[in-house]
Amino acid sequence: MQGRFHFYEGYNMREVTFPIRVMNELGIETLFVSNAAGGMNPEFKIGDVMIITDHINMMPEHPLNGPNYPTGPRFPDMHEPYSHNLIALADKIAEEKNIMLRHGVYVAVQGPTFETPAEYRMYRILGGDAVGMSTVPEVIVAHHCGIRTFGVSIITDLGGFDAPVEVSHEEVQKAANTAQPIMTEIMREMIKRS
Repeated sequence: MQGRFHFYEGYNMREVTFPIRVMNELGIETLFVSNAAGGMNPEFKIGDVMIITDHINMMPEHPLNGPNYPTGPRFPDMHEPYSHNLIALADKIAEEKNIMLRHGVYVAVQGPTFETPAEYRMYRILGGDAVGMSTVPEVIVAHHCGIRTFGVSIITDLGGFDAPVEVSHEEVQKAANTAQPIMTEIMREMIKRS
């Protein structure tokens, strides 16, 4: 896919995650997701590629609200939303290619505003390393469908530190475009080996 539907654009969660339901009907077994995210981990820098190891869902609507689809149980287990095997494969490829990858927890929020310094600090206290406005609804629905997932965040801005940093959409896009080839190289090699 090129792009996605965002909750902040006014779509409901059924609409946001509809492409995942279609992928499931098409027989897709593995989903790779990526996003641009704000980094809260003080070790991160702009342009880092972070493998998502887990997430915290702070969105106001859950994608599995309503009648349960027959693709999964009413209360799906979420102990491994991001495939440990795929993460290990990405790490192996990165080591072979001398690419530095970060690992971290992604916090999903509604948006469409970037976070305040206090919000960045709060999400960091909760255990987040990066924050963004997408990805988690799709991953939840994919997991409900039995589709294994692998997620990557490109760190496009930083927040929650002593000195507040102003963020613009243009700067986020520029940082994402710079780091995208690294992410693409890892994912292409993963697909070849999967």
